[in-house]
Amino acid sequence: MTTDTDSARTQPASRSHDITTPLLLVLGLLSAVAPFATDLYLPAFPRMTVDLATSATTVQLTLTAFLIGVTAGQLVFGPLSDRFGRVPPLIAGAALCVLASAVAVFAPNVAVLVVARLLQGLGGAAGMVIGRAVISDLATGKAAARAFSLMMIVGGVAPVVAPLLGGLLTGPIGWRGLLAIVLGLSVAMLVAVLVVVRETHLRARRDALRAERVASGSPLRALWSRTFIGYTTVFAFGFAVMMAYISASPFLYQNMLGLDTVGYGMMFGLNALALVFVSGLAPKLTATRSVESVLTLGIAIVTASTIAFALLVFSGAPAFWLAVPLFTAVGSLGLVFGNATALALGAVPRIAGSASAVLGAAQFGLAAVVSPLVSLGGEGTAAPLAIVMLASAAIAAVALAVTRRTEGAAKARSAAGH
Repeated sequence: MTTDTDSARTQPASRSHDITTPLLLVLGLLSAVAPFATDLYLPAFPRMTVDLATSATTVQLTLTAFLIGVTAGQLVFGPLSDRFGRVPPLIAGAALCVLASAVAVFAPNVAVLVVARLLQGLGGAAGMVIGRAVISDLATGKAAARAFSLMMIVGGVAPVVAPLLGGLLTGPIGWRGLLAIVLGLSVAMLVAVLVVVRETHLRARRDALRAERVASGSPLRALWSRTFIGYTTVFAFGFAVMMAYISASPFLYQNMLGLDTVGYGMMFGLNALALVFVSGLAPKLTATRSVESVLTLGIAIVTASTIAFALLVFSGAPAFWLAVPLFTAVGSLGLVFGNATALALGAVPRIAGSASAVLGAAQFGLAAVVSPLVSLGGEGTAAPLAIVMLASAAIAAVALAVTRRTEGAAKARSAAGH
């Protein structure tokens, strides 16, 4: 009996085959675990401060710890998937996520909860980083952009459902009950991986990469590609815009706008629904336009929205007006995430796992930084949120402009050489 990862249970998927609907659904589930684990218990933050006899800043640390775990986990599981194949590290990460989720449910104090959330993020990261690598194994270019955008729709159900569910269930089942739901989702993730996912990073391909490393040095040098770095920066700072909003949203909607937990869930879900809708629109746009131009449109709308939000905040406009630019900012990110991911991973297809790890680590590492920044001014002001969102959008816009200019210059030199 063989123990090779390309054995009977992990028969390789051919690059020539389309990404199947069941696989796409499972990859969407893998990408949904982190946002679901992030968003579901946000409405319970005020109640957690009372139950755990701690401060709002300490409760937010459970979110920060999760994001740090996701960041570190991607750096671990991405390279492992390049070396050992996609399936074994994916199973190990899903199992760790299940165990850590169980500990979080029964955590006796906030310190144990923080550690459990750290490990939960570490294990959950495997699904995110390896899911992206699987798509990169099977598709490139517009096909990859379409798959990433469609995966965003599946994964995007989580931020729509999670805050609504959290707002409705905080009262009846409490924050421990909400974390029990995350545990159930983690179990579903593990089962789905075992049943559906097959190996896409074949032994022959892994052997070729090892031979290349011996002959000419590490292929990881490709990660210094200006194109990869540029689109990774666009993706990461685009995500920073959304993470800043997510981190501040409980206090923004409940304390400043005066909504209850159900109202907060509805507003948060409306913005997430916009993200899902625009993510579904993205593949239709890339069918007739370049992936780069659709990404540029998304970044332009995000930047304009954050400028409008900052102007409203610092002009002292009525708080309810702040919901409008937040809606357009979050929704337009549906044109950013899938397309930026496809362009970044498409620049280094032979090391998709490691590239996906860098992409994800930059994404959540930056999110872990911006998450506490938005609360520096206290619970009664949106000024820190406005500054963080605007700065992140501006950096993403500059990175995109520089990358596209660099690509244009490279194409011009190539054409002149011929």
